[in-house]
Amino acid sequence: MAVEKTKFHSYCSGKLHEGCRLCVQGKKLVLFITGRCAQRCFYCPINEKKYGRDVVYANEWKIEDPKDPQELLEEARLTKACGAGITGGDPLMDLDRCVDYITLLKKEFGKRFHIHLYTPLKLVTEQALSRLHQAGLDEIRFHPDLDDESLWPRLSLGRKFRWEVGIEIPVVPGYESKTKKLIDFMAGKVDFLNLNELEVSDTQAAHYALDKLGFIPKDAVSYGAKGSVELGLVLVEYAQSKGIDTHLCTAQLKDSVQVKMRIKRRAEGVALPTDIKTSEGLLVRGCVYLPDLAPGVSYRAKIAAADKTVTIKRLEDAAAVLKVSSGPARFHLDDFKLRLLTSKDAVKRLAKVIKKAGLIPAIVEEYPTRDGIEMDVEFL
Repeated sequence: MAVEKTKFHSYCSGKLHEGCRLCVQGKKLVLFITGRCAQRCFYCPINEKKYGRDVVYANEWKIEDPKDPQELLEEARLTKACGAGITGGDPLMDLDRCVDYITLLKKEFGKRFHIHLYTPLKLVTEQALSRLHQAGLDEIRFHPDLDDESLWPRLSLGRKFRWEVGIEIPVVPGYESKTKKLIDFMAGKVDFLNLNELEVSDTQAAHYALDKLGFIPKDAVSYGAKGSVELGLVLVEYAQSKGIDTHLCTAQLKDSVQVKMRIKRRAEGVALPTDIKTSEGLLVRGCVYLPDLAPGVSYRAKIAAADKTVTIKRLEDAAAVLKVSSGPARFHLDDFKLRLLTSKDAVKRLAKVIKKAGLIPAIVEEYPTRDGIEMDVEFL
């Protein structure tokens, strides 16, 4: 069987397994369980706000109280998720949290809600895997240390349970022989191999100085490491010769397909009737800001520090004033970013009225994610 290039900018030999199939369609919620991990991989891509911290994220939404599942369930609904990928850090650093969330998601969305989990081998035991299996985990993906073979025998524990077992590792230039040795070892012990194009991010450089190790981006517009995809294709063919289903996931797939598709799904879930949805899944909306909480220097910090109760009352009063002269325009109170939302046309038409009321009108293009990152702000 030949290695095929997929329509998702990846390469595949054999079957594309369920976790990957849903992921490339943007149908998986990314559930970040914890940033703590006992394994120190020099290529770890976790950013500073998560690295080493016991925090939980559902996609870009930080779960303020990990014991309260409502924010997690809301993000799953808004993105119309058909499953979840549990990651970290090492999720097994908080096994109880993993079990609780798997149980919750299965109860809320049904047995067909597909859940897979990534974990290094350091904390893998038969007892831990048994708890995950009983909770309803559908697929487990081990992340062996290519520089330390001592824990590789633990891969065999995955076969003790009825689920899909895979290995997921980055393609590290210069690690051809080490990766082939792992492929030899894993044959017959797992169902598939997922290879990721190594990415050289700013975060990685800060933590592990990948640039000093000789890993550089392949071009000016990508974080993909030079030589990673080329080696990945060699490894796909090698794994194919061992009868292992293999998928080479590129940085382009993650950025241009997976994330984009998930963003489009969330846009469908959160867009207001007054919003315009772009082809990229961004929202174009009219915004009305209080002067002290308009986008600018320390914008996010100002929102976080604001007295929410007092600010919402100010916004409600502002909305009442605007409605007197706005005609059919509709205003929506955004209690997360503390502003009023309306249509692009309405904010342009009412710009003078809004400014006369001591408020700031703008047209904003932003992501539909919880953090709502602004791509463009045009003050009127």
